[in-house]
Amino acid sequence: MNPDLIENIPRLHTALAEWLACLVYVMQLPRRRQGPGLWGRAAAFLAVQAVFMQLTGDVPLALWMPCMALAAAGMLAMIAVCGRAPLTEAGYLCARAFMLAEFAAALEWQLYTYIVQLVPRWALPLRVLVPAVVYAGVYLLMYWLESRRRGDYEHLQITSREMGAAAAITVSAFFMSNLSYAWSDNPFGGSLAVDIFNTRTLVDLGGMAILYAYHVQRAELRVKYELNAIQNILQTQYAQYRQSRESIDLINRKYHDLKHQIAALRAEPDPAQRNAWLDEMEADIRVYEAQNKTGNPVLDTVFTGKSLYCQKHGITLTVVADGGALNFMDTMDLCTIFGNALDNAIESVRSLPDRDKRLIHVSVSRQKAFVLIKVENYFEGDLKFENGLPLSTKGNAAYHGFGIKSIRYSARKYDGQVDVSVRDGWFELKLLIPVPQKKTTL
Repeated sequence: MNPDLIENIPRLHTALAEWLACLVYVMQLPRRRQGPGLWGRAAAFLAVQAVFMQLTGDVPLALWMPCMALAAAGMLAMIAVCGRAPLTEAGYLCARAFMLAEFAAALEWQLYTYIVQLVPRWALPLRVLVPAVVYAGVYLLMYWLESRRRGDYEHLQITSREMGAAAAITVSAFFMSNLSYAWSDNPFGGSLAVDIFNTRTLVDLGGMAILYAYHVQRAELRVKYELNAIQNILQTQYAQYRQSRESIDLINRKYHDLKHQIAALRAEPDPAQRNAWLDEMEADIRVYEAQNKTGNPVLDTVFTGKSLYCQKHGITLTVVADGGALNFMDTMDLCTIFGNALDNAIESVRSLPDRDKRLIHVSVSRQKAFVLIKVENYFEGDLKFENGLPLSTKGNAAYHGFGIKSIRYSARKYDGQVDVSVRDGWFELKLLIPVPQKKTTL
């Protein structure tokens, strides 16, 4: 690649740059391996990458691009193995790591070449010192930038299209940055060493900046999408609350009508007709019994609506709640917490073939300066957790699982904490919310 014009970057420098770039992104992943399991595998990948780079240092131009593709595949394997990342996430991070490595290697070699021309007698120590300083500066800065956005890596959920977009940006930038190295006779490159250096370093920097901006924009769009989804859930639960309120008003009117039915029943001489009216009255009473009196009208409405649904589907719902303990909470937040918690519990037990196992328990109690909310349901099967929250059991986790998130969102408005666990065949959702202290005036 134009050896007469400029010396190429040492292959060991490139191998080290690629390895360090992979580590920057592996260390952001919450599911990465830990301790010796991580560093042992990382050291093995560094050794393989270094040997491969040395063996392919003098390949002809026709084999140069395939060799670079194999080097990128090695980076992909390191991120997937050490970071325990699925293929799409590993591919996305590999594209970013490859661009970062290209920039770091280009920058350190450009600075080394410039400095060594000024002090040629220091060529040997500079060959070690310059990469050490540049790599430390570039990778520590990038690690700091990525660590500031570590929350983005908790739910990457990269699609094939997003991985392809990142790969396309990387390939385009790599092609343009190395155009003059591979083919000096082209209308877009230069033949002077300074032009080649500047082109490669600046194009690599541009490619890295574009990928970082793409990552930030993607993360912000995802947060916006999640907030919109949570707001939709809030509105849906509030709409269900209003519908339940109307239904309960109807039930109350029906209950008062029973007094008139009793008077008519006493005057009815036909036993058959009397028994028919009694059956109808008994059914009406069962509906009325579904109402819950907790001391909080919002909870009464939510529990009554869910109790009616549970009666219809053979689900046993028991509620022991001190609703007055939650009077400080907003109506919409109560609808969100209890509506989503009960919807999740109902969905879990509704499909159980054994009706005796369709059990849901709800309790609300005061615990000193806190309110403890507990929603439990019988559970069969396995449940995977990520960052303390259960992963959605529906087909596409990227578009589901907002119920628990909306519960956590509402709880955090009151400095509350959410805990989810599965023990002995029971799914348990617990919320601990501090009770606001009343201000006293002197």
